Amino acid sequence: MNGLVIVGMALVVFACAYFLYGRWLVRTWGIDPAAKTPAVAFEDGQDFSPASRFTVFSHQFSSITGAGPVTGPIIAAMFGWAPALLWILVGGVFFGAVQDFAALYASVKNKGKSMGMLIETYVGKTGRRMFLLFCWLFTLLVIAAFADIIANTFNGFLKDGTQNVPGAQAATISMLYIFVAMGFGVYISKCKPSGVRKFLIAVVLVIAMFAVGMQYPLFFDAQAWRYVVFAYCFIASILPMWLLMEPRDYLSAFLLLGMVAGGVVGVVVAAPTINMPAFVGFTVDGKSLFPILFITIACGAVSGFHSLVSSGTSSKAIASESDMLPVGYGAMLVECMLGVVALVIACAAASNGALPAGTPFQIFAGSISSFFQMFGLPAGVSACVITMCVSALGMTTIDSVARIGRMSFQELFSPSEGERVSGMQALAMNKYVSTILTLVFSYLLCLAGYMNIWPLFGAANQLLSALVLISLAVFLRTTGRKGWMLYVPMTFMFIVTMSALVLSVYGIAGKLSAGTFVFMIDGIQLILAVALMILAILVVKHCGRELLGKSEQPNLQA
Repeated sequence: MNGLVIVGMALVVFACAYFLYGRWLVRTWGIDPAAKTPAVAFEDGQDFSPASRFTVFSHQFSSITGAGPVTGPIIAAMFGWAPALLWILVGGVFFGAVQDFAALYASVKNKGKSMGMLIETYVGKTGRRMFLLFCWLFTLLVIAAFADIIANTFNGFLKDGTQNVPGAQAATISMLYIFVAMGFGVYISKCKPSGVRKFLIAVVLVIAMFAVGMQYPLFFDAQAWRYVVFAYCFIASILPMWLLMEPRDYLSAFLLLGMVAGGVVGVVVAAPTINMPAFVGFTVDGKSLFPILFITIACGAVSGFHSLVSSGTSSKAIASESDMLPVGYGAMLVECMLGVVALVIACAAASNGALPAGTPFQIFAGSISSFFQMFGLPAGVSACVITMCVSALGMTTIDSVARIGRMSFQELFSPSEGERVSGMQALAMNKYVSTILTLVFSYLLCLAGYMNIWPLFGAANQLLSALVLISLAVFLRTTGRKGWMLYVPMTFMFIVTMSALVLSVYGIAGKLSAGTFVFMIDGIQLILAVALMILAILVVKHCGRELLGKSEQPNLQA
């Protein structure tokens, strides 16, 4: 099989999905381009801030495109390229993109409320608190995992003590991104430049940051960078969206979209041959295709985390309801395309049916770097660009998650309508206190290391998607809209993820009986896994009662 055929087929499928299925969802649920969106109606210069379509798209795409669309498909290729490709195509079109769009749609139609607050509106107070607790615990896993990934990417020293120049250069560029983005945000806010001028200035800034960063690399170890990353998370959580996150995501989008385009063009030019079998087997190295495949490929197919971005930040920046389709549905399809490119690249680099040695990012980065060199980019520059792209995948995700974690904690303790706020509630709702508590617990988890956190993160992420889908189905039913297209995705994802969590608990219990159990690693994961399972069952119980029973608020239009 030629990799060009696979990439071409995926492009056609995603284009048809956007223009046919995506637009059908718009017609089915209904949008009003003339309606005042929450960003316009509640503009406060902090969380609610209307932005252009491409700016919000950049934020959504940069935030949701983490390590998943590269890591997942390459790991899942052990079952063969066909199962991985089918899940990316089917999952992306009918599961992930629908979830992202529906979460954004529901939030915009409900004054920019997050998923937790939406659940209170359409399910009840108890469901809301359980869901928000689940979301908060989940954000701790995301922050911990990505902070460790970023710190190790920026680490200026290799295991043998030699300097890691590309990592140090990427670190400098990333730090510049923070301060330049803030200056760029102030300029946009004060000067209101046209779209063309804004684009041209952004391109110049990106090139300048790369030039400076490559000349002045910062050589610090991984622990020092962990402190820096958590400090950045604190700043990103409390500063206004327009000042840091939106301009940073706008600048980062050029990197990420360039990486996707570079991969697609590279595959078109090189037309690589796939050196992996289409299907290896249902069990590989003791791992079963079900449920492992559907947990391994998350962000490239469906990811519960995306819904938190859609309803937590993007919905508060949408200036027109007509922007929801490209932002909610379109951004996910572009991420799916990245997953397909990563899968093709890894399988083309395989030899005799076996993937090359190295981490998924090393495999992906090596191939993309060779593509850039094929276009005339020097090897040193190419290595820096790819390393920066990898770090951007993490940085543009972790800042959004820190903000979402802070907001989830605040909403967890916020009173319902008519309730009084106690002193402890007011303290917990303080954005500085909630941010600090979120980051402190995340840091403790981060000490366990990325590899120990990722398996639980993957299962929790997919379980979150099941909870979001059933919650959105309740919203659609309660407001008199068709929601049957969510029934199969939500049922399938719940079965898959609960199966994976049960296997995780069984594996940890095995360590306990074998005497290899370490509380700070296995114990914390066991507690979190059991807590997430219990919370998920309770949320499904409450939402299922509303979905299957008689709604207490029939035809409540939003």
